[in-house]
Amino acid sequence: MKYLALVYFQEAAMQQLSQQQWDELNRECIACGERLQLAGHYLGGNPLESVDTATTVRVRDGKLLTTDGPFAETKEQLAGYYLLEAKDLNEAVTLVAKIPPARYGCVEVRPVRELQAENNGGPRQAG
Repeated sequence: MKYLALVYFQEAAMQQLSQQQWDELNRECIACGERLQLAGHYLGGNPLESVDTATTVRVRDGKLLTTDGPFAETKEQLAGYYLLEAKDLNEAVTLVAKIPPARYGCVEVRPVRELQAENNGGPRQAG
């Protein structure tokens, strides 16, 4: 099963790291991706540029609306993602716990829902 691991951290806090600390964290992330790939779990992923570079796109009543910046002001910002293959959520959580930026923020793990032409059902109801 595929899982998306969304990496979040406070950009302002990360900017407080020295260049050496930042470079070491990046080397750790590269090594983590290589280990996950060798084990057959890594399907893809990338770090993202700062939220300062984000553009939010909406279409309302057929009109395109764009806003500079992320969708919402939050304490932690989306910094990157890993697309992983795992047998279940427990294995995905175990894999994600080894992602280095989890020490600085958090990593949200969500199963990937495969779209099919039929039998997708409607929106899920709460409850």
